Amino acid sequence: MNSMVALVTGGARGIGAAIANRLALGGCDVAVLDVGDSSETIAGVEAAGRRGLSLVGDVTAAADRQRALDAVREMFGRLDVLVNNAGVAPTVRADVLEMTAESYDRVMAINLRGPFFLTQAVANWMVRQRDQRPVDWMCIVNISSISAYAASVARGEYCLSKAGVSMATKLWAARLAEHGIGVYEIRPGIIATDMTATVQEKYDRLIAEGLTPIRRWGSPGDVAEAVAACVAGDLKFSTGEVMNVDGGFHLRAL
Repeated sequence: MNSMVALVTGGARGIGAAIANRLALGGCDVAVLDVGDSSETIAGVEAAGRRGLSLVGDVTAAADRQRALDAVREMFGRLDVLVNNAGVAPTVRADVLEMTAESYDRVMAINLRGPFFLTQAVANWMVRQRDQRPVDWMCIVNISSISAYAASVARGEYCLSKAGVSMATKLWAARLAEHGIGVYEIRPGIIATDMTATVQEKYDRLIAEGLTPIRRWGSPGDVAEAVAACVAGDLKFSTGEVMNVDGGFHLRAL
């Protein structure tokens, strides 16, 4: 039996690297698409005994997306899993009264537009694979954020992009269910990554004061475990499902 093949975007570090390595431990061969050097992630994939493929490219560029899929097809001959993890925060945190169109366009292109059209290309490929592999499990996992519903007025473009990812999950789930392709959304909360390093003291205090019922920071590994459950096919009668990996932040408790 051939191994499942996963493509993880933004997998050079942080949450994406944790996802790639966790999927390798679960038996997947893994391709990583990132604008940066993903050699360390691929080394981890190979150390787990799986094949790895490093792809340098920009998810916002149609040519880069196509080159990545062509490379996956050439090396592995199949694709079973897409994890849309690549994402950025605004370069400058600005009040929504002062947000620039340039910042808005950059964040939306990377966080929403690029992943949407990568998903479109992958979904079409997955549908075509059904002729040869009618029962194999395939899925798409979108990494969104608690910012899909929690307003942060100093980074409105990020919130809008993640709300869009949430709707994209619903759209693809509804469209691909008839083909047996599951689509899921993972909503990380306060996760210890480079993106949150600049606000560590703020969230140390808020977590200690009870911002999250589980009073600790999340780790990239926490997110990776949720992705692994989707990829393993443990949720085959669910699609469009949202998994909150946020220490209980989403709870409304008095």
